[in-house]
Amino acid sequence: MSAFLTIAVIHLLALMSPGPDFAIIVKQSLSQPRKIVLWTALGVALGILVHVAYSLLGLGLIIAQSIVLFSLIKLAGAAYLIFIGWKSLTAKTPAHHQEQTRHASAVMSIPQAVRIGFLCNALNPKVTIFFLALFTQVIDPQTPLSVQLLYGLFMSAQTFFWFSTLASVLTLRPVRSCLDVIHLWAERVMGVILIALGIKVALSTRG
Repeated sequence: MSAFLTIAVIHLLALMSPGPDFAIIVKQSLSQPRKIVLWTALGVALGILVHVAYSLLGLGLIIAQSIVLFSLIKLAGAAYLIFIGWKSLTAKTPAHHQEQTRHASAVMSIPQAVRIGFLCNALNPKVTIFFLALFTQVIDPQTPLSVQLLYGLFMSAQTFFWFSTLASVLTLRPVRSCLDVIHLWAERVMGVILIALGIKVALSTRG
């Protein structure tokens, strides 16, 4: 139980720290209906399972120690964040047309929403290092594989709960009304933040 509580607290603090996942949920909340943002949150949670899987298989250590593999994941993640950020930065939708476009062609499909959240998390090399540290330094190596898997499933569920709660708050009618007033500028700000995060990921090291 003490190990479980330690993992729960550490992971929650990591989730609450501003980063690519947080930024993508805020970005989605600016332009998509709540249902789509919740599907994006699910995509982020599914991305967690990728990190859990290779940590359990011992691949996390290989990725962390391989300059080539780490660099490939790092650059792919950075390029993806910069691409999404650029799309936000160059958004041309006027704020007073936001409600119409949200319910028209601008609304993402569910697969698109899941994919954008999934790739944002799965391609983040810092999450790779986080889970490697978690499974090698916090979780006892003698812990049964089934219990470690339960830890992983819990962290995925915790991720979905946190970001779905954030999405639900950001898409409340009063909050959404305020965001709609500054929508175009908010999109551009989030674009700059996502591009900055992409550059930060590209320049990150394994330490």
